Amino acid sequence: MATGSGAALARRALWGAGSRCIYRACQPAIQKRYQTIQSGECYLTSSLAFHSTDIRVSEAPSTTPPLGNPSDPTPPPPRSRTSRVLGATALFVVATAAGLAMSVAPAIETANGFLSPPTNAETLSLFVPASPEAEEINKRLTSNPLAESLRANPQWAESRPHMKIPANMRSHNLTAGTLQGDDKIASPPLTFSNTKSELPAIVQIAHLGEKLCGHPTIIHGGLLATLLDEGLARACFPALPNKVGVTASLNITYKKPCPANSFIVLRAKTTKVDGRKAWVKGWIEILGDGVEEGEHLVEAEALFIEPRGAKNMARLYSDDE
Repeated sequence: MATGSGAALARRALWGAGSRCIYRACQPAIQKRYQTIQSGECYLTSSLAFHSTDIRVSEAPSTTPPLGNPSDPTPPPPRSRTSRVLGATALFVVATAAGLAMSVAPAIETANGFLSPPTNAETLSLFVPASPEAEEINKRLTSNPLAESLRANPQWAESRPHMKIPANMRSHNLTAGTLQGDDKIASPPLTFSNTKSELPAIVQIAHLGEKLCGHPTIIHGGLLATLLDEGLARACFPALPNKVGVTASLNITYKKPCPANSFIVLRAKTTKVDGRKAWVKGWIEILGDGVEEGEHLVEAEALFIEPRGAKNMARLYSDDE
């Protein structure tokens, strides 16, 4: 037993001595490894702490207002309520005045046209031909022998009555607007008025294009009646008290067809005047090469009556100089 126990003690002593020798031999490596592990733990701990702090900072709502640019101007103080009301009122007044001026301007222009119409002489220069066709027709209207003869006679006043209608109203007028244009009435009729006689008369020269036909190549009879209605009225208006009237009766007698693309002459003469009533006769003929009367194509007789209150009516076809 003693021998066995001693052997065991000897083995333990030998094992302890060997373990210490191994530990001493491995101690530097173990310490280095431990330091490496510690360094890694410190780095991991620091990294986690940094990222955790960064996340908390980014997620936390900012309570500090952003710093402005020191160079930015100081915002102006808010306007007072009185200033805002005055500004809005001024803007409203200006806008209303501008809108009113734009809407009233055409009416003022029309009123001026009625109150201050161009003179007979001024109407002769107001028409500007819009095409070579209209220019050629206008030249023939003004330079034919009949026109030159009447122009040389001081008893006759030359004019273009349709040009006395205000420009912005002509488009609403049948003979001065709707029927004007190439292949229709390309040039406003030229009118000579003898208003110095007790029974006034007119001679009117016009051209009728092919777009005014009823039957092919034949001018519409209704158009001829319209021209006679206006022409006879213009002849007698100077004899009425206020130089304006309305058609009471119009009798038309068609003699011969009127060919298209023709220069025509409308002649009308007042035959009787009785107060507010005037009787007129007239006809339409083809313009000839001289000054003599031509063959009658259409004849008409009419009665015109001046309405009560005519003094206040606008005169579209005034023959005032």
